[in-house]
Amino acid sequence: MQHGRAPIIPRILVVGTRELGLSVIRALAARAGPAGTCISALLRPDAAPSPTPARRTVLAALAQLDVTPVYADIATASASALAEVFRPFQTVVNCTGFVGGPGTQLKLTTAALGAGVERYVPWQFGVDYDTIEAGSGGGIFDEQIAVRALLRAQQASCWTIVSTGMFTSFLFEPAFGVANLQQMSVHALGSWDTRVTVTTAEDIGKLTADILFTHAPDTNRIFFTAGETLSYGRLADLVEQVFQTKVARTEWTVERLRQDLARQPEDVMRKYRLAFAEEPGVAWDPGITYNARKGIPTDDVAAFLRRIALAQGV
Repeated sequence: MQHGRAPIIPRILVVGTRELGLSVIRALAARAGPAGTCISALLRPDAAPSPTPARRTVLAALAQLDVTPVYADIATASASALAEVFRPFQTVVNCTGFVGGPGTQLKLTTAALGAGVERYVPWQFGVDYDTIEAGSGGGIFDEQIAVRALLRAQQASCWTIVSTGMFTSFLFEPAFGVANLQQMSVHALGSWDTRVTVTTAEDIGKLTADILFTHAPDTNRIFFTAGETLSYGRLADLVEQVFQTKVARTEWTVERLRQDLARQPEDVMRKYRLAFAEEPGVAWDPGITYNARKGIPTDDVAAFLRRIALAQGV
């Protein structure tokens, strides 16, 4: 790590402009000017005659932030073609998640390494893959484990991993089935005492930007973050406290979740439920995190819920 001054990062490319991507882009853009850094964002080429409203919103946000669009389709482009796209950038931050389908994360990592980027931030914004066994959760994390092995098997590019736990918003994703704020129900994955670490997308963006602008791109390192580490029982309590109503509580044991997955082994949400029911790798002490050690404030689940309640007029 450099001391006394921030590392110079002339050009950063962010791959992905969804919830996390835009949060990272906003946080990077806020620091780019004084640091002399140019930010670009990778978008899929638009085949439509005119942009959709959602596309126009993204393009307007990038323009306002002085972020340059770069175009390539990560789903159809080869690793070598993507490497050519990545080559002009010193840092590539991968915020695409799993939207590209199986194999996309390995392809993007291969492309970044093939481009010889100085620093690569892979899509590892999630659990501690070093403590997750291959095949866990129906193999939902196997590609991520393979990405980490690929990064460690080479020395041409440095990498920075930001382990954030679950996105706080995902706790309340109806399809995931943990906390449903429309039905006021909470399902415990594993047990009411099982814990999970969560960080909001906004905080992930803020912390990722701080890491990139304060740590030199010449070492390989894993950083942990946390807005909070809490049990599913605590989650149910918080929903009741913020919304001032009782919630329906149901425990989904590990055995039940395994049976559910066996009935539909390709169901991604069933894989996630099982993975987050087995605590190793999905929860850690907030005291070890980058934000705690640097004294950077982050939002806990109560703060996240209060914003939702305020928006709903509760």
